[in-house]
Amino acid sequence: MDLEHKCEGRKERLQLPAPGHRAALEAGRSTSWEDGGWGAWDEAELQEPEEEESNSKNQRNYWLQDCVLSLSPTNDLMVIANEQKAVFLVPKWKHSDKGKEEMQYAVGWSGSLNVEEGECVSSVLCIPLASQKRSSTGRPDWTCIVVGFTSGYVRFYTESGVLLLAQLLNEDPVLQLKCRTYEIPRHPGVTEQNEELSILYPAAIVTIDGFSLFQSLRACRNQVARAAASGNENVQPPPLAYKKWGLQDVDTIVDHASIGIMTLCPFDQMKTASNIGGYNAAIKNSPPAMSQYVTVGANPFTGFFFALEGSSQPLLSHVALAVASKLTSALFNAASGWLGWKSKHEEEPVQKQKPKVEPATPLAVRFGLPDSRRHGERICLSPCNTLAAVTDEFGRVILLDVTRGLAVRMWKGYRDAEVGWIQTVEDLQERETEKMDSSPFGNAQGPSRVAQFLVIYAPRRGILEVWSTQQGPRVGAFNVGKYCRLLYPGYKIMGLNNVTSQGWQPQTYQICLVDPVSGSVKTVHVPFHLALSDKKSERAKDMHLVKKLNALLKAKTSDPDLIEAEAKELILDIKYPATKKQALESILTSERVPLSSLTNITQTLMDNLKKQELECVDEGLLQFCANKLKLLHLYELVSKLNSQSIQKETPPSDNDLAKLLHLEEKDFHRLETLLENYKKENTPTAAQLTDEKDDVLSVKMFLEYLEYEKDVITVKNMEDGEYVALGSFFFWKCLCGESSTEEMCHALESAGFSPQTLLSLLLNLWLSKEKDILDKPDSVSCLHSMLSLLSKMKVAIDESWDTQSVSPWWQQMRTACVQSENNAAALLSAHVGHSVTAQIIDSVTEKKFSQIIVGSDTESWEALSLDTEYWKLLLKQLEDCLILQTLLHSKVTKRTKRVSSLQTEPLGRLSVKKLLEAGKGGIADTVAKWVFKQGFSPIILNVAQYKNNTDSTEESVEMHNNIFLQEPETATGLERILELLQVAYQQFPCSLEVDVLHAHCSWECVVQWNKDPEEACFLNRSIDHLKCIINAHIQHGIALMMWNTFIVKRLSSATYLMDKVGKAPKDRLCRRDVGMSDAAMTAFLGCCSELLQTLLEADVSSDEMQAPVLDTEDAWVSVEGPVSIVELALEQKRIHYPLVEHQFVLCTVLYAIMRLSLKGVKPLSLFDSKGKNAFFKDLTSIQLLPSGDMDPNMLSIRQQFLLKVVSAAVQTLCSSQKDKEVSEEEYFPFEKGKNWPTLAADLAQYLQISEDLVRRHYVCELYSYGMDHLGEEAFLQVADKEVLASQLLILAGQRLAFALLHGQIKEGMELLTRLPPTLCTWLKAMDPQEVQNVEVPIATTAKLVSKVIEHLPENHGQYSLALNLIEAVEAIPD
Repeated sequence: MDLEHKCEGRKERLQLPAPGHRAALEAGRSTSWEDGGWGAWDEAELQEPEEEESNSKNQRNYWLQDCVLSLSPTNDLMVIANEQKAVFLVPKWKHSDKGKEEMQYAVGWSGSLNVEEGECVSSVLCIPLASQKRSSTGRPDWTCIVVGFTSGYVRFYTESGVLLLAQLLNEDPVLQLKCRTYEIPRHPGVTEQNEELSILYPAAIVTIDGFSLFQSLRACRNQVARAAASGNENVQPPPLAYKKWGLQDVDTIVDHASIGIMTLCPFDQMKTASNIGGYNAAIKNSPPAMSQYVTVGANPFTGFFFALEGSSQPLLSHVALAVASKLTSALFNAASGWLGWKSKHEEEPVQKQKPKVEPATPLAVRFGLPDSRRHGERICLSPCNTLAAVTDEFGRVILLDVTRGLAVRMWKGYRDAEVGWIQTVEDLQERETEKMDSSPFGNAQGPSRVAQFLVIYAPRRGILEVWSTQQGPRVGAFNVGKYCRLLYPGYKIMGLNNVTSQGWQPQTYQICLVDPVSGSVKTVHVPFHLALSDKKSERAKDMHLVKKLNALLKAKTSDPDLIEAEAKELILDIKYPATKKQALESILTSERVPLSSLTNITQTLMDNLKKQELECVDEGLLQFCANKLKLLHLYELVSKLNSQSIQKETPPSDNDLAKLLHLEEKDFHRLETLLENYKKENTPTAAQLTDEKDDVLSVKMFLEYLEYEKDVITVKNMEDGEYVALGSFFFWKCLCGESSTEEMCHALESAGFSPQTLLSLLLNLWLSKEKDILDKPDSVSCLHSMLSLLSKMKVAIDESWDTQSVSPWWQQMRTACVQSENNAAALLSAHVGHSVTAQIIDSVTEKKFSQIIVGSDTESWEALSLDTEYWKLLLKQLEDCLILQTLLHSKVTKRTKRVSSLQTEPLGRLSVKKLLEAGKGGIADTVAKWVFKQGFSPIILNVAQYKNNTDSTEESVEMHNNIFLQEPETATGLERILELLQVAYQQFPCSLEVDVLHAHCSWECVVQWNKDPEEACFLNRSIDHLKCIINAHIQHGIALMMWNTFIVKRLSSATYLMDKVGKAPKDRLCRRDVGMSDAAMTAFLGCCSELLQTLLEADVSSDEMQAPVLDTEDAWVSVEGPVSIVELALEQKRIHYPLVEHQFVLCTVLYAIMRLSLKGVKPLSLFDSKGKNAFFKDLTSIQLLPSGDMDPNMLSIRQQFLLKVVSAAVQTLCSSQKDKEVSEEEYFPFEKGKNWPTLAADLAQYLQISEDLVRRHYVCELYSYGMDHLGEEAFLQVADKEVLASQLLILAGQRLAFALLHGQIKEGMELLTRLPPTLCTWLKAMDPQEVQNVEVPIATTAKLVSKVIEHLPENHGQYSLALNLIEAVEAIPD
């Protein structure tokens, strides 16, 4: 048998009926066992599962029946053994086929366990051992596997299959292993039981003391670890104490149960003494303690044995540890017979001697159940040690009372049954306090009760049953299949005592079922109340009625009257108030019961309660009914008001609205314009586009949202959407002018709503319905009237409120507007709030003045108050926020080119609260994020800033086509964006000052580039923004912060990489060391040079200008939050100019190497040790830099590098001009007018190399590549033209030599003979291969020679040669 292949499984749970649930919950392939009515439990018979098609399938599924099986009580190890083989399984979290994570058993160890020849595994136990650490949380330290063999050996293993101990206690086969662990006694009179391991042989029983076993196993396991680590360290474990009893007067024994130590009561003591010793038997004063054992088998069917404590001294088995001299692993060799750490592959060279077996102490059977024809099969002791279940060959299950030795119950028809127990403890919180004397519970105080349930698995029928003991009914049953195994360990964790077990909460199961067909392990859970369930149990009957009610509510019955009638009958039949409440809640949460039926059912229950006597009525239930009834009446009233259509008033005109909001005509039109712009740019989200029936709210949801307590209705904590739904149910019709505002407010106030709750609901609705509100201008007047009505309610505005204090009522409304991200709705509600506040203040002021001054003209007076000032401030803030939000919503037309994912992330919506918490730079930071997302060029910010009229704007746009990062914008969209930007600039003259905005844009771009360094255009754009900053102090600070935060670390990595490889590194190396591709790294190095150059320029310019004074708009003075980026920039220290210059040289060198793909160049070799040490240091620090004359060798290296740069640049220029006619400036766009040769000449100055040398080389290279027209321009920049002329003379000679000697001219040899001998010899010495492009027209070469003669003095050594050369060239025909 391949055990490993079969041993896969997962864990499930069988759930028996709990209060308020179905009678049985399905698990795996289980089916519900109860479909009948009340009283059908005993009569219900389960359907037999269908017979399998073939015997081969039966054999395949029966494999588990042939195995020895054990599962640790802590569910962390399962052992399956068959003959010599065994598999240890451990649970692991894995993904199931359905994609869910579940616990599955996986093979942890597998192999053969037999040591003696022919021995097989006969019994297995998995015993978890407690941890001795104080910090342990209840999980076992490790699990020991105890295996009994047919040879009589008992061996102990670790989870990984390492043999710890072996013991031969008897030479007969081991029949059964059982364990008992410590349990805290439930009552003071119960004897505390010791831990023990009991081993059953055919005619003997051995019990090993648990404490002794625990210590020995720990010591042996530690010794294994030491031996594995160091080899030869020996420690003497403590001896094992065990007792061995020879069971007499019994024919056969197949199973046993160790009951533990018991003490007889005086009557039983005298009865026993009389039976044994007769009439004259002596009686001891104290009853003796005895260990009781019960066996099952034949003659007697069950035998009861009692071993007096002290009648036999415990045997000490000394565990000796030694290391054999000729073996590499440690072995146990002791005369006592304990052997360990020995695999079957390690055979001893000498014949092994069998250990000595101690003789057993005889123990006669005291009494039994004599039944000569009945043969017992299994015995299972209950957790309380008072009952035991025994199975026999006749298919009976017999319940024994082990204390009295009597059979108290028998079940028939359970052939091959397996049994186990479940002990359930009552939860005191579920015990109800009943006032009635007839209550089945009595007092709720006192200890928790414990119930015992017997679990029987009948494999022949494939049924798992749960019975209440002793005489209780069957409380549950499941169809589980015919090939399962029921596992009942009967023990928990070994190694605990009355002290250590106090704080432990071990997660152990009591019983489980292993199903090999589905590959699952199922546990059984039984609620405590089922112990009380018989046909007279009112609690169980109530639960049955609740189930029936739930089934009624789920049934597909369309007649509501029928449902109402049956529900009334069921709820009145329920006895317990708590269950009545549960049933009523089920009805109220049902969506299928109409409102009228809900009201009638609740009213009927309430009337029924009122008819009962006062002392019998549960006040809580009565109050619950009353509260729900009031809420139902309120729902009915609001629904009625919403359904009543009233005549709509004429929509107010603009003048009416302006007067209503206390606004002048100019201000009102400005408000209209702002809202219109906002509507154009604000595209509705998907959530806003969904078509919802806002005024419909189900009764179920209404009751869930509200609570009625002490005549006050409160709203529960809900999600925003639910809050809006409730507000919409109350107020949306009113806001649309379709329902009476006065009647609704009066109804809600009468029902018990506080004005503050209603205001909160109203504002949440208003602020969430922004799109609908902007389409309905008349909703503003409806909000005004509703707010006026709410403000006039009692306790809305405190009576003590005056103009010099802030009213909490208005503060609540302002807080809602401040937090709202729907700025248009918030602005409108703030205008309405300001208007209503002004009205109330005017009325209060008029009263005061009418009392003081009679007949005076007060109409021209304006009443001032603190609340009014707060409203004005909020209106300004909301207006600013609305303008900013409108700008952020504006977008460019869809761009077709690739856009980075960083630019497609949506911007969050704004609120006044967010801006107040964003710090002084929050507004500019928000706009900077928008600029980045749109991909604008920095120039557009300046165009909007300096926009005076339409013409100049068009000219500016024409001048700068590249407005965007990817592509130009159309004129129409650009005009719109420029207008919105200009409005924002006017609204925020301080926060959006052009330097501040550019600083934030620059920072935002570099932050985004840091997230994705492949997007080099972001870094380039950041530098562009940086260059647009006018104030050098801000520019200096931002540049320095960018360098320190984002640049220097990557630049350092790039430098050391390039120095290591000695050339421009490949893409793979760049990604590995610097985190970007080679192309991105090239652009990055160029940006570094630009950044440092900008920093140097800013440092110089900062001496000529003052640092800016940062200011804030009046409305935003109270902002709090992080320090703005501009403030941080102004706090930066001044840089050390020479150090930055030194770093700039390195960046330019690196950029040249990457840009021109130079080879054989180590950038750091161009600098001495001082120069190398100064790199990447803080730019504000003073470092030791190179000074004085440099080493000639280093100067030579620098010169070679610069000449390489020039050569590579000219070569690149030449190849590009061949491919496509482009100008020099177009090929070097990044340098903006600078070319590489010019840059190399500038570098020469820093590197102490002659600039003229570099320029001369540049001219020579241009002529060498045949680009004489560029060479003539570059010639003018050379200072020492004489040296250059002599260099070009050689180049001209090489060209002519190629023309004459290599067949460019047909008459070449003939012309050569005419030349002067000196010239002819000189030409023959020329090597034309040194010239890159020799195919140059003779006329062009003649022009070059003329230029040489022009700049060579007559006394020059090569002047005459040049004259001869010009004559030769002129003689050659074109």
